[in-house]
Amino acid sequence: MNIHENTSRRTFVTTLTKAVGTSMVMITPGLTHAESLLSGQQPMTVGQVMDLILKTIPGAPFAKTVDTLKSGTSSQKVTGIVSTMFATTEVIEKAAAAGANFIIVHEPTFYNHADETDWLKDDAVFRHKHELLTKHGIAVWRFHDYWHSHRPDGIYAGVLKALDWTKQADEKTPSIITLPATPLSQIITHAKDKLGIKQVRVVGDMTQSCQRVLLLVGASGGRNQIAAIERTKPDVVLCGESSEWETPEYVRDARRQGQKLSLVILGHIMSEAAGMEWLVSWLQPKIPGIKVSYIPSGNPFTYV
Repeated sequence: MNIHENTSRRTFVTTLTKAVGTSMVMITPGLTHAESLLSGQQPMTVGQVMDLILKTIPGAPFAKTVDTLKSGTSSQKVTGIVSTMFATTEVIEKAAAAGANFIIVHEPTFYNHADETDWLKDDAVFRHKHELLTKHGIAVWRFHDYWHSHRPDGIYAGVLKALDWTKQADEKTPSIITLPATPLSQIITHAKDKLGIKQVRVVGDMTQSCQRVLLLVGASGGRNQIAAIERTKPDVVLCGESSEWETPEYVRDARRQGQKLSLVILGHIMSEAAGMEWLVSWLQPKIPGIKVSYIPSGNPFTYV
């Protein structure tokens, strides 16, 4: 039995039985090589699609990862695949309407990093989402650690493509982008337009001329962000999110010291979403018999 199958099955049983108070037995037959089905007649299962993907990831399967099944089983036949950032209730409804029963997400489904559900067992919002997934027989697989471990990093590949910065990115370190001297205001306008971002937060001078960009998507944490700034010496940092008492304060002090450094906070979701959209074009040729599509989960915030 594959490590991911054993882990995902255990996670699924634990999640559902603890949340709903029922017991269930899941029979998962041994998986065959996913590639052999591409020319065969029978449909692929969730586990076989997962196997196919994991064979492209260095070092996979990982002994410890959050990338497990959050609902569904590895043995169920796939009718269609949806890629997205979050398996929101709306995304689940749209996937079901499109006839897709396998959602590949980048972020948690149940409101915490490890998708632990004990604390939510009596929560109406959790139960509604769980029941919706069960009703439509939808499997949800988190694809976070593995996608970032792909070479190239799947999220960065998609974001750089969306920004039209693939050629400007360092070949070995794609988070470092070198541009012609450009005012910070133009870089911000470009990023907002290409990534579909309504509003950003800035620490810095909008007229500052920037060439060296440090792109830190998602939430790598203040210490990692600051260490990367010190190591790479950028003119501007574009990050997904940062705690207000960490990197923003570091940049403010650096500017007071006289350093030419600015920070642009794009928002976690929209800083990575293009990477999950890129997953469609990467995965579809590998499974031509299954439709793969992207449904944006979008930004939940209204700016007033």
